[in-house]
Amino acid sequence: MTTRRAFIKASACTIAGGLVPGVIRSAWAQGAGATTRIGMVLPVTGPGADAGRFALNGAKIALEAVNKAGGVLGKPLEIVTEDDQTTNPGAVLAFSKLASQPDLVGFLGSIRSTQNHAMAPDILKTGKPVCFGGTDPVLTQLGNPWLFRFRPNDSFSARVIAEHGVAGLGKKKWAVIHSTDAFGTSGAKALTEALGKAGATVALDQGYANQSQDFTPVVLAIRQSGADVIGSYFTFENDLGIFARQLRQLGVTAPWVGSPSITNVTALKLAGPSLYGTYGVADYAEESSDAARAFGKAYRAATKLAPDNQSSWTFDAVTVLAQAINKAGKTDPQAIREALLAVRGHEGAEGTYNFDKNGDGLHGYNVVRNDKGTIVFDKRIDFYQG
Repeated sequence: MTTRRAFIKASACTIAGGLVPGVIRSAWAQGAGATTRIGMVLPVTGPGADAGRFALNGAKIALEAVNKAGGVLGKPLEIVTEDDQTTNPGAVLAFSKLASQPDLVGFLGSIRSTQNHAMAPDILKTGKPVCFGGTDPVLTQLGNPWLFRFRPNDSFSARVIAEHGVAGLGKKKWAVIHSTDAFGTSGAKALTEALGKAGATVALDQGYANQSQDFTPVVLAIRQSGADVIGSYFTFENDLGIFARQLRQLGVTAPWVGSPSITNVTALKLAGPSLYGTYGVADYAEESSDAARAFGKAYRAATKLAPDNQSSWTFDAVTVLAQAINKAGKTDPQAIREALLAVRGHEGAEGTYNFDKNGDGLHGYNVVRNDKGTIVFDKRIDFYQG
């Protein structure tokens, strides 16, 4: 089969720094039934638009690799996208539009847990595999057999944050700062439990509303608590950037160990020097493995940008979903589901995938450090038992 370079159809081209929903297909796909199609929900508009662009970049790189290798079931792979508008209602509408297309055989969901929760009832009703990046542990405990997670869940991130802060930094009096959405509250709960097991105490558990413009009360609460280390779960990088700048402006210099958003490209750009010296747990770290380095090289070559987890999980999701469909040998949803559950030892950009019965594929995190704006890999901590 002759293959050519993948391209973006005109309806999905770059416009004013963003992307409009459309179709990503290969030049050699022509005519009805000529492709195997999957759907992708992503933010094109709203505060998550940057993340959506990065997510699409990762999916495009995987798409090109899959099609160069022969496609899916002997046909080119094609991705149909819809804008979730960075809102829960928008995500539900976007998924509904995709699910109404009967020829779509699987989907990529959201990196945001709260959006995946909102879509979950329709995902269950649709009855086709959905690969997602949200890290709320509850998502794979809903009894929904169609959810497959392509990032580690926050029961693992909390354990790694606690281990690094307590054992690595020697800090035992914590301020836990988190969004009040599903992601933030579940992460804070898991971190509090992990800190208790590590012999540390939580001096402050402080939630905040997404899209806050002033974190001064939060910072003052940290100062008054006497905490000697900060652990955080920020949903949006713009919130994290504002918090980081105000934290340093008000003289708080305590060590900070954050969830993956603290390492993302957008957060680094917004916060600048305010994040120097901080630590994060990162599901993607470029120097963590050969597969991570290979993805980083491909991503930099294609986009001229540094890779992060916004793009790495979609790269892995498209790659693994395509392999599962080929392994199933057909587009029957149950056959694809069983093929996904059977994935063992797949070396992806995010880590080694071993799916458990709940649909969790990854079971550990990397610890990284912000060295004057450069994310430096420290170590990988895995909890997979086999």
